[in-house]
Amino acid sequence: MRGVIRPAAWCLAIALVMLPIVGVLRGWFAADRWPVTRLTVQAEFKHVSAAQIRAAVMPRLGKGFFALDLVAVQQAVAALPWVRSVEASKRWPDTLLLRVHELHPFARWNDRQLISRQGVVFDVPGGYSDGTLPHLQGPDARLAEVVGFYAQVRKAFAATHLQITGVVLTERGSWSVATAGGAQIVIGDRAQASQRLQRFLAVYPQLMAGHDDAFSYADLRYTNGFAVRWPQPSAAPHAGGSPRT
Repeated sequence: MRGVIRPAAWCLAIALVMLPIVGVLRGWFAADRWPVTRLTVQAEFKHVSAAQIRAAVMPRLGKGFFALDLVAVQQAVAALPWVRSVEASKRWPDTLLLRVHELHPFARWNDRQLISRQGVVFDVPGGYSDGTLPHLQGPDARLAEVVGFYAQVRKAFAATHLQITGVVLTERGSWSVATAGGAQIVIGDRAQASQRLQRFLAVYPQLMAGHDDAFSYADLRYTNGFAVRWPQPSAAPHAGGSPRT
């Protein structure tokens, strides 16, 4: 009988020794001891401010070092606009370390959201003004296809002076692109896009010869060619001053 009691007694003794240690480490006991008083943040601070991070973290620093919930801290900071990911760790005896990685905008999406360089679509409260970002539009389910087509079109026009600033895919599957000068180029079906672009770019130098201004609209959906619209010339003023009425 003693042989049965001894292992049980040893287990009980070990449990009594370990329970306070585990309790402290888990924050069950002495949760207010060894408080975290220092916050160290590594971040770009381009779109996310130190004040925003501090405000998100401070309500969770009321407990001691071992009771501090790193998962809750990460979730609070990750919920801030422009935050892509957060790494949180503790340094004995009183420091919380945060590494905050921001989202980097690549393009606008449907005039309401932004696309990051990692392909994440996100909202920005209060709007965001950056005229250098391209404007991409299309069905949400075809985001990757629109981004890929934008890259294809930019490469195709790289040898010209035209700067592509936007791509639109309609619900009916028709593609068009916009240029920095405000011109619209309608391409149509994706299946024939490469052929139509090559045909247009092959004669583009001759097309622009003798024109001071860029075209305002081009329709590439014709079988054997394309149509181009030029800006309307402004009316010349009458000699001797302003026109009479």
